[in-house]
Amino acid sequence: MKLDRPTVMKKRMSGRRALWFCLGRCLICLAGLAAMSNSVLAIDSPLVERVKSTWRAQDGETIEQIISNVSKVAHFVPRMWGVAELDGHEYVFVSWTRHRDNKSDEQYVITWKIALDGTIELASTYAKPMELGWRALALSLIASEITDGERDANLRFLHDPANFNFVTTTQGPLGDLLRQGRCTIVEPVGVDYLPKQNDKPTEKADLWRVLLVVNCDTPGPRSFTHNGVITFEKSEGQDWEPQSFFAKRIAAYPPGSWFDRIESKEREELEGRRSR
Repeated sequence: MKLDRPTVMKKRMSGRRALWFCLGRCLICLAGLAAMSNSVLAIDSPLVERVKSTWRAQDGETIEQIISNVSKVAHFVPRMWGVAELDGHEYVFVSWTRHRDNKSDEQYVITWKIALDGTIELASTYAKPMELGWRALALSLIASEITDGERDANLRFLHDPANFNFVTTTQGPLGDLLRQGRCTIVEPVGVDYLPKQNDKPTEKADLWRVLLVVNCDTPGPRSFTHNGVITFEKSEGQDWEPQSFFAKRIAAYPPGSWFDRIESKEREELEGRRSR
């Protein structure tokens, strides 16, 4: 499909506006939005179909399954599929907006990069939680809606422990453990992908991070059972690892017994928390 010059210029302006809109909301879309300047509507493109049929989340979900499920619980309205070429690489993207009646040119995109060897990589950093499955992406987007002051964010979905079962521990899925420990999730909630900074060689590799704040009706120090912080991290190909003190207790002991056995060093940490 050949685009006339006025159409190309219009798309370039739209892409630039969308890029700044995206950056301003801390949703880093990498090359995707800039690539829209050369994009062509490509619903029936073989490249689009190859990405849809090939790419999978870590739990086996397809792109279309993820998009369909996320659109039911988050402010996520898919718009169009497109293809683009930028810096010698081909990209496939799907654009979306938060509201069906949005008439502006400001849209988000999720972009996949097609490597020279044919491998397909999700290129939009903000959308990386979808590699963990549709619930992780939905939780991440809903948390962003709250940060942005979006009305009618789906707090029920965000606070449902069952939606965090994609985080696994030796004791079982995190959501089940929270439910058995009579924990309720409060704000804030974070489900994020954190890329390693190239200029910081000592920093951890790329990783996913889940952060929860909970209130639990279970025996234990109030500094943990009330507004307790639970943080887990996962690197590519690795298991989830607990990072916060409370997360380590959850991963090591069954619900109801999280604080039964506290080592001397751990007790010192607890006493230090109480004195602050």
